[in-house]
Amino acid sequence: MSKYVKELVTDYLRQTLCDVEDVVLVNVIGLDANSNNRLRGELAQKNIELLVVKNSLARRATEGTPLSPAFEGVEGSLAIVWGGDDFVSLAKEVVRLAGEKQYEKLQSRGSLMDGERITAERLTEVSKWPSRQEQLALLLGQILSPGATLAGQLTAAGGALASQIQQQGEGEAEGPADDGAAADGDAAEG
Repeated sequence: MSKYVKELVTDYLRQTLCDVEDVVLVNVIGLDANSNNRLRGELAQKNIELLVVKNSLARRATEGTPLSPAFEGVEGSLAIVWGGDDFVSLAKEVVRLAGEKQYEKLQSRGSLMDGERITAERLTEVSKWPSRQEQLALLLGQILSPGATLAGQLTAAGGALASQIQQQGEGEAEGPADDGAAADGDAAEG
């Protein structure tokens, strides 16, 4: 590859990755073209991108950026995966896909989360954490729970009182009707 082409590719990588803070590095060597295409399609559905790069060009493109630690000491072929709702969602998806039989050649090579390099084993642990959406749902449940309890306690007394009033009203309505029926029956006999 000529120096000019390397510069063009480096500039493209720099522009593509300029806003990316968290990445997962994977090895896609061994995937056939159909599997590779299916993999990219599944990732695209979740707004996750995959880009195969040469190590030296990736190191050059990310020099001085928060992504530079991701490429330190990495040898061999790799692909950069980024995107999704958050890093945990990204990790979950990569680990899930790597576990599927059709993508058995897909291997995690590590990642970068919040500027910290993470091993492939640690990435599997991170994939078990709750995602951002799950964390928000848990938090919302914790916030709403005391309010729901209080509302239930406030309405319980009113509901019991209303039930008793309704029962009392039904009892009074039945009482005179029975007396009237008995009086009509007495009159018919007499």
